[in-house]
Amino acid sequence: MKKTWLLGLGFFSISLGWALYNGFVPFFLNDYLASTALIGFLMTIDNYIALFLQPYIGNRSDRTNTRYGRRMPYLLIGIPSAALFFALIPFHTSLVTLIIFMVCMNLSMAIFRSPTIALMPDITPHSKRTKANGIINFMGGCGAIIALSIGSLLYDIKAFLPFLAVSVIFLIALWIIFNNINENRDAIPYTVTPTAKIDYKMELNPPTVLLLSAIFFWFIAVQGMEALFTLYAVHALGFSKSASAFSLAFFSLSFVLSSIPSGLLGAKYGKKNIILIGIVGLIFIFILLNWAESVFILRTLLLIGGIFWACININAYPFIVATGGEHSYGTRTGLYYLVSSVAAIISPPTLGLLIDFWGFKMLFFAAAGSMLLALACMIKVKDTETSSVSNQKLDD
Repeated sequence: MKKTWLLGLGFFSISLGWALYNGFVPFFLNDYLASTALIGFLMTIDNYIALFLQPYIGNRSDRTNTRYGRRMPYLLIGIPSAALFFALIPFHTSLVTLIIFMVCMNLSMAIFRSPTIALMPDITPHSKRTKANGIINFMGGCGAIIALSIGSLLYDIKAFLPFLAVSVIFLIALWIIFNNINENRDAIPYTVTPTAKIDYKMELNPPTVLLLSAIFFWFIAVQGMEALFTLYAVHALGFSKSASAFSLAFFSLSFVLSSIPSGLLGAKYGKKNIILIGIVGLIFIFILLNWAESVFILRTLLLIGGIFWACININAYPFIVATGGEHSYGTRTGLYYLVSSVAAIISPPTLGLLIDFWGFKMLFFAAAGSMLLALACMIKVKDTETSSVSNQKLDD
């Protein structure tokens, strides 16, 4: 568990960076662009990159064998590069330089994201992975809260301050992980097969396909909401830029507080059951958000929504890993992010286009509809955990 908490620093820095990126980069783009759809499209640059790069790097890290391990080399290259370009974003001088810094930062993030997450199953036994994923996402949620709360305060002082702070945290997190996690010592024994290729026919078995479909639809809902929420709060509700970002922090706050309990519940009652509870809950939350006009009601609903999102997100990754073998953790991590990236590519521009035509209320109606599709897919996923959970209770 100590190693898991330390590894959580990697996810902490990733979530810190993305929360700040999603919260404030749309304002930079809004200085040059009037179309919400176009802003939404540019906010998906990371997902276009991830679409092609992360599955490759995930599989490549499965086949890497160095004295630093199979995942660590990608962290050593990607994190310093991401820190540099993240710090440069607020110093853009035109739309062109802004996009260049965004692309370079996203390329750097794609290099280390899948290997960082794949380290968790590498060093964690199967029975402990939902708890470990809860801890890692707890750390990630802390990063999002810091980005949207303290980051908002720094942004009000100078727009570049939160970006510089995140870059420094990237480097500190890398230093701590590198000095405390030794893959060759801490990883569960594995055999590297350097010539292995991705066998999608084998990896994409029916439970995996249905689960990836559900993941696609719930990321359509949540990533689209997160990418466009600050614009919604400013233009539809009249919030200030910092207040809109701070409101989104309530979603992250409850996600953080619910991360570890959600992992424990998934281990006890089955990951599928807890995911279904989360999906149904978020459907109702998104519908109710359409009528939330006061700050108190809006933030209360976001607070409750974060709990349901934790039920989904904490149990999804261990579920997708459990549908394959130990030699495909990196590949399956890449597939997980491939699907989430496709969803994030489609979601912001599509929801932005709906907003351009019918107004900001369409943001939450579209999110609720996408969650309904996720529910339909998730119900069809064959639950292979029920018997194992029951047997574990008998053994206990």
